[in-house]
Amino acid sequence: MKKNYALLSFVAMLFVVWSCKEMDNLDPVGNWELTTPIISTPSDNATLVLNQDEPTEQIRFEWQAAVSSERYQVRYTFVLDSADNPDFSSPILSMTSGGSGKNLFVAPTARQIDQALSAAGYEANTTANLKWAVMAQSLDKVSVASQAVRITRFETESAPAQLYVSGSATEKGANVTLAIPMKALKDGDGNLTGIYELYTGLTAGGTLQFYGAQSASAVSFGGASGQLQRNGAAIASPGAGAYRITADFNNNTYSFLKIDKISVVGGNITNGWGGDEPLQYKGNSVWEGSVNLVADAGYIFRVNGDWAYQIKRIVGTTNQLVMQSFAEENKITFEDLPAAGGTGKYKFTINFAADKYTYAVEKDNSVTPPTEVPNQLFLLSDGAKVVELTKSGSTFSSGKYLALQKSKTYTLNTKEDGSGTAYTITGTIGEAATPTADKVENKVQVGVGNTAINVARDQAYQLSVNFSNAELAWKYYNLKLFHWSTAEGGWDARTETPMTYVHPYKFEVTTNLQKDFITKFNSPWDVQFGTNGTALSGTMTNGGEDFKGISASGSYMATIEIEPDYASATYQFVKQ
Repeated sequence: MKKNYALLSFVAMLFVVWSCKEMDNLDPVGNWELTTPIISTPSDNATLVLNQDEPTEQIRFEWQAAVSSERYQVRYTFVLDSADNPDFSSPILSMTSGGSGKNLFVAPTARQIDQALSAAGYEANTTANLKWAVMAQSLDKVSVASQAVRITRFETESAPAQLYVSGSATEKGANVTLAIPMKALKDGDGNLTGIYELYTGLTAGGTLQFYGAQSASAVSFGGASGQLQRNGAAIASPGAGAYRITADFNNNTYSFLKIDKISVVGGNITNGWGGDEPLQYKGNSVWEGSVNLVADAGYIFRVNGDWAYQIKRIVGTTNQLVMQSFAEENKITFEDLPAAGGTGKYKFTINFAADKYTYAVEKDNSVTPPTEVPNQLFLLSDGAKVVELTKSGSTFSSGKYLALQKSKTYTLNTKEDGSGTAYTITGTIGEAATPTADKVENKVQVGVGNTAINVARDQAYQLSVNFSNAELAWKYYNLKLFHWSTAEGGWDARTETPMTYVHPYKFEVTTNLQKDFITKFNSPWDVQFGTNGTALSGTMTNGGEDFKGISASGSYMATIEIEPDYASATYQFVKQ
């Protein structure tokens, strides 16, 4: 049987989508007709049985063309709905035909239809009384052909396109809109396996359920004793801890694997393949930890110290992980993880979020914070004392600026001869995003350890070590030669020429200077070296008068050598 329906809301939507594609000079109002398409297949009231063993089989719905009497373009939409619904305003399944709606058929897969029926509330292995229609639209005219169809669902519940976990026992709580995505596992050919899993943390005493979407109205799955049921009862948490949760729609089961540890195992750690270096669960499907590597060799990740749960890298990727047992069953090629690239302390991170399943390895420069404030603290270089830092409460300061060099390494120690407690830092002194700024300063973490302290560049540094927050603060200045006239534009027309630092404590630059102009050595505005003298060499003070000693224009090499406290400096101008 065939019927026409007044589908106001649905047609309005289609008109908005399609009308913009029609020619602008076509008038939708006129005395013309649109015929009704003629359904070709399946036959009226046909029964279609979806084959669970062939979920990608295409089910073809076909029709003969509707015709516009004015030869306007016609486009088609397929809709599938319950036989009891009066119209197709909210169909179970809707598809535009191929060719942007021009083709005379659609071919949804058995899985697409089964999932749509599941979401609509039809039980697995039951036959649904439905109707389907083809809607033909040309400009503002619509004609509809419809007929009955019976469709038998898969014998067991179809795996949804996506799956989420939500409930009071989960890390995101019972708000379904925050449900945690599960990973849909695929085989080596990229086909869905019907198995979903999630590595996550659970609390004791709560419950959880599986959902087809992050919505309270989404189809849900629960059940007792590991049996997965659509709209089943909430699942009791197996207890507090980290778990791998698996939902298998091939046999409608779910399971929990408690994860006591995920470890680094291999030739790179102490005791080699007989060793075990566990990582810590950090939440949100992430495991992380620092491991001391004793050799630059390959390794794997292992769950619970059990060789049945080896995690390896997928061949052809840089950091994609797979459980070896699953890979073997699903024709996924895998390999041990390659060497990290060195020895010493490295940070390992595993991310088992649904869109990740990745790992990362990086050199770990973190330090163990000191637990007490020492009585003395020395900065040493090559075993020799550079300076004893001055203590005030829990802070030690250099006070004066220290001429440190990139070519040397340094250590902090509670003994002048280096035999006491040693301290190191997480970064490099002098390492900055803008090293040429006027005043450059930063802080790094301090910890117990004898790793050498490096300096990024030769400079005069002021140091401060605060044991209350385990931080070392450093600071240095860059100087500029300021040159201006009280006439000819004045201060606003000044030049600011950066100077080069030369170890130790010296800055120099060669530049053109003008007769009777004013000159100062500045690092705005902490440092302003000047003098009221007019000699081309002598002494300047920080905060001194403007220097007016350039009596002849020309190129000059300007040099200033600062005292370690930045209070005074010696200067020289040499005409080139």
